[in-house]
Amino acid sequence: MAKILVTGGTGYIGSHTVVELFNAGYEVVIVDNLSNSEAAILNQIEKITGKKPEHEFFDLCDEAKVQDFLSRHTDITGIIHFAAYKAVGESVQLPLKYYKNNLYSLINILESLDRKMNFVFSSSCTVYGQPEVLPVTEDAPVQKAESPYGNTKQICEEILTDYCNINKDLSVISLRYFNPVGAHETGLIGELPIGVPNCLVPFITQSAIGKRGPITVYGNDYNTPDGSAVRDYIHVVDLAKAHVSAIKRLESAAAEDNYEVFNLGTGKGTSVLEVINAFESSTGETLNYTIGARRPGDVEQVWGDVTKSSNLLGWSAALGIEEMMKSAWKWEKYIAANPFN
Repeated sequence: MAKILVTGGTGYIGSHTVVELFNAGYEVVIVDNLSNSEAAILNQIEKITGKKPEHEFFDLCDEAKVQDFLSRHTDITGIIHFAAYKAVGESVQLPLKYYKNNLYSLINILESLDRKMNFVFSSSCTVYGQPEVLPVTEDAPVQKAESPYGNTKQICEEILTDYCNINKDLSVISLRYFNPVGAHETGLIGELPIGVPNCLVPFITQSAIGKRGPITVYGNDYNTPDGSAVRDYIHVVDLAKAHVSAIKRLESAAAEDNYEVFNLGTGKGTSVLEVINAFESSTGETLNYTIGARRPGDVEQVWGDVTKSSNLLGWSAALGIEEMMKSAWKWEKYIAANPFN
């Protein structure tokens, strides 16, 4: 089978995608600088799959190292590019950090390609901003980004679109995913943010296990059924499988264009308070939470139309919010009992 480069492959979504690539018979090589992940994840992947991925740890913003890596790994036929900073709130406070890392890493990879390549880009529903119509389709206009993080995803998509126009050896699928949560069913890999989590579910699980204080619900005055913000939460395993489907579509050369975009979500919106209730009902744990002010950069509500992904990728989400919460809690308990450091 083909060898796939997974950048950010020890990260949350990346590690789950490596597992699904192995399950589908692919060879995998990981590049990661461990800025928001742990090298121990390689051993966890091996426990799940029986295979330890080839890996190199360096920063993709280092142009010379990227060129050297790709010149040595001539058997790579596909790239799944996850490596990026991703915290919305932090990006508002440190915009240059996000622009430098998220843009340079992509540009360095593209400039170093000297052969035909299939490329899957980890994009985000943040490119839609606050959509005027819900559910949002891939044809919806890209709105002004609500955060520097969201803007980096918009700019990266523009870079890929422009480059695909002049480089027909590059075939790209941008996957605009909604809110990944949950963990692998084994409980051996999951979301492991360094420091205080910026995302809801890891903060919930860390709060429930006593590592954090009360959960803050950022805003209860939105124009939503219960006043809290609404998102399309998707199980990370479903999301990982979609990346395999994207690679297979690129390999089949089924697309008429060498640049395509797909939404990845469940097609259903769930509020922050509904997520909290789902965690409590699925785990039997009681959460302590407070209501706070709205968070800068957050949109009110968004969920996706995933018809295109179903029709062309042959993919759809299979796991619901209960499985998401149960698996996230299983992972949190595992890592509390088996810390990596």
